[in-house]
Amino acid sequence: MGKVTGFLEYERLEEGYEPVDKRVKNWKEFVITLNSDQAKVQGARCMDCGTPFCNSGCPVNNIIPDFNDLVYRDDWRNAIDVLHSTNNFPEFTGRVCPAPCEAACTLNVNDDPVGIKSIEHAIIDRAWSEGWVAPQPAAVKTGRKVAVVGSGPAGMAAAQQLARAGHDVTVFEKNSRIGGLLRYGIPDFKMEKTHIDRRIEQMKAEGVVFRTGVLVGAMPDSGPAAKVTNDARERITPEELKAQFDAVLLAGGSETSRDLPVPGRELDGVHFAMEFLPQQNKVVAGDKVKGQLRADGKHVIVIGGGDTGSDCVGTSNRHGAASVTQFELMPQPPEVEDKPLTWPYWPYKMRTSSSHEEGCEREFAIATKELIGSKGKVTALKTVHVQWQGGKMIEVPGTEKEYKADLVLLAMGFTAPVASVLDAFGLAKDARGNAKAGTDAEGGYRTSIDKVFAAGDMRRGQSLVVWAIREGRQAARAVDEFLMGSSTLPR
Repeated sequence: MGKVTGFLEYERLEEGYEPVDKRVKNWKEFVITLNSDQAKVQGARCMDCGTPFCNSGCPVNNIIPDFNDLVYRDDWRNAIDVLHSTNNFPEFTGRVCPAPCEAACTLNVNDDPVGIKSIEHAIIDRAWSEGWVAPQPAAVKTGRKVAVVGSGPAGMAAAQQLARAGHDVTVFEKNSRIGGLLRYGIPDFKMEKTHIDRRIEQMKAEGVVFRTGVLVGAMPDSGPAAKVTNDARERITPEELKAQFDAVLLAGGSETSRDLPVPGRELDGVHFAMEFLPQQNKVVAGDKVKGQLRADGKHVIVIGGGDTGSDCVGTSNRHGAASVTQFELMPQPPEVEDKPLTWPYWPYKMRTSSSHEEGCEREFAIATKELIGSKGKVTALKTVHVQWQGGKMIEVPGTEKEYKADLVLLAMGFTAPVASVLDAFGLAKDARGNAKAGTDAEGGYRTSIDKVFAAGDMRRGQSLVVWAIREGRQAARAVDEFLMGSSTLPR
C-alpha cells in the first residue's frame, strides 16, 4: 500500500486556500487541489497496516488503501474505478465530507493521518478532466418502474444504481433544480453546483427521468416545516405515485429546522439558516429571489456551532456584514483530541472552518434568553453563559450580556423530515419523527407501507452527505431485490 517507508519519509500536505481577501469577493470554490505529484507523495504515506481502519471509518466503505496505492503508482485510471465502486459521487464527498476516514487512519494514532480526502478530490477531478466519467446505461431493461422522492445525495445515488440495474427510474423534486440540500443547503464557495449538473447529465443518459417542481404529499401551513424551500407548481398524492410505480423510495432531507422558543422569536430579522442559505444559492444560479435575506452592513448573530452555522458565517462575510458572531451552547472543545481515548472514532476537538478564518467571533457555552427588538425588528440578544452539571445546563450567575444584532440566523440543526409528507403516506415513524425502517440485509429500508422504502435523512435523521450516499446505494439494492427477487447491486 503506497511506499513501505513513505509514512516515515513524507509529511502530510494539506490542500491550499486562496487568500481571504480574494475569495470573499466571489462565490467560487477556493480550495487549491493537490497536483498529481503532490497526490502521489500523499498516497505514498499510506501504511501497509494489517487492518485498514479507514475502510470502516468511511460510511461508504471506500477501498482507501487500494486507491492510495494506485495514485502512488500513477495509475489514475484504475484509481477512479476503485473509488467509483463504492461511491457514486466522490466529487461531492471530496469537497464537503468531514473525512471520518482520516480520523480512523492508523497513522493518526501518533502522527498526522494520510490526506485521504485530498487524494479522493484529486482522483475525481482528474477523472472528469480525462473524460473517464461516462454514462453506464443498463444492457437489459427490466420493465419495472421506480419513483424516487427527493433528489439529494441519497435520492441521486439510489436512482443511479437502480437505473444501472435496468429499472425505469423517475426522480421527483419539489424545488426547481435537482440536488436537494446538496444544492440548496451547501454554499457554492464550498461546492459549485456544476458538479451536480454534470452528474444529472450522466444520469439522464443512463435513463433517469427528473421531474422538478413536483411536491409529493403535502406541506404544512405553519411552523418550522412551513419555512422549507418549496418551488412546487404541481402536487402528486402518495396514492397516485403507488398506482403508477412498482416501488417508491422516499429519500428527502431532514428539513425541519430546530426552533428557538424564547421571547422575541417573532421579531423581523430572525430567520432559520435554511431560509437564508437557499436564497443565496438561487441567486448564484441565476434565479430571481424576491426580498432576498442579506447581511450587508448588518451585525449578524449565528446561533449554532455546526457546519450549517459555519456556512452562514461564510455567506454573511461575502455579503459584507458589519460583524459576524457565532454562538455555541456547548463548552469550547480542546484544541487537540485525546487520541488514546477516541481513535479510531470521530474525535471531540476544536475545529476552525475556512469561513471562521474569514472573520467571525465565536462564543461557547452561551445560551440566548431573549430576542430584543424595536418597532418589530430585532436589535439585540440577551444571553447568559452556561455550564453543564450532571447532564443538566446551569446558568452562570452574573454572566448576562446583550449583543447587538440586526440579523439572527438559527442554525441549530434539524429535528426531522417534513412530517406532513410522511403522514400523507401513512408511514410508521420512529421516536425522532423519521420514517421507521431498518437496514438489515434482508427486508432493509422497507417502511410499514407495502412497496414504499425510505433512505437517507428521511430514515436516519440529519446526517452527512456520505451517509446519504451509503443509504441510497443500500436502499437501491433493497428495492432491486424486492422487484426482482435477487440483486447484483453492491450493498
